Amino acid sequence: MPPVVRIALANVPVVSSREAALAHVLDAVAEAGARGVRVVCFPECYVPGYRWNGVPSPPPDASFLESAWARVADATRGAGLTTILGTERITPQGLQISAAVFDADGTLQGWQDKGQLDPDEEAMYPAFGASRRVFTAGPLTFGIVICHEGWRYPETVRWAVRRGAQVVFHPHAHVAEPGSYRPTSFLDPANTFHEKALLCRAAENTCWIASVNAASEGSGITSAVVRPDGTVLAWQPYGVPGLLVADLDLSLATGRLAARCRTSPL
Repeated sequence: MPPVVRIALANVPVVSSREAALAHVLDAVAEAGARGVRVVCFPECYVPGYRWNGVPSPPPDASFLESAWARVADATRGAGLTTILGTERITPQGLQISAAVFDADGTLQGWQDKGQLDPDEEAMYPAFGASRRVFTAGPLTFGIVICHEGWRYPETVRWAVRRGAQVVFHPHAHVAEPGSYRPTSFLDPANTFHEKALLCRAAENTCWIASVNAASEGSGITSAVVRPDGTVLAWQPYGVPGLLVADLDLSLATGRLAARCRTSPL
């Protein structure tokens, strides 16, 4: 039988406090464990919360972050799975958008820092990552690309797949803008380019793509899982909180097209 891995995308609600965000993470990790999930992924900077341009945010708090990471590690160990937590961390270069990967025993497997910032983020997050890596969870090898770098920089996904990733997780953060179009069906022609970009990242690299956003009223982008042939396996209804659970056949993720690329990605 081909290896099948169950993942979950935590389409947790957008909240106004870091404590509420952490509570949603702990609940979602426990639920994912109860549903037999091997890897659960959270949106970009969900803890302590994404720093939206023009919206006042509390200053970075190293003590809170350390405590939050410890609690997520404990919950991860209790659930017996791997957690990808969208977070921020304070570095000598400044504040960094990152993802922390906690193993099923609660240890920190490592970090994936965001390496390609949207221009609007540079004032809030002056630091950016200079290296990439892949992670493992049982039979699964996976990469992480964060928001902007996955939508607009195909080489970030290809880098991970060429190094064995069968799945590339894509945590991001998007909320509705005033007067914006509100989709109701995934891949509707009127929707933004973001959904079509996910199909391209999967098909051009023959890998699974798992993209996760937080749930907010009117958001034009949701969470979705795309097969290695560029077709959609599952998507979360727009703005609806919940776990999007999917069983992935890893044998479909051959990486064949990524391996045939003649240029040197990254």
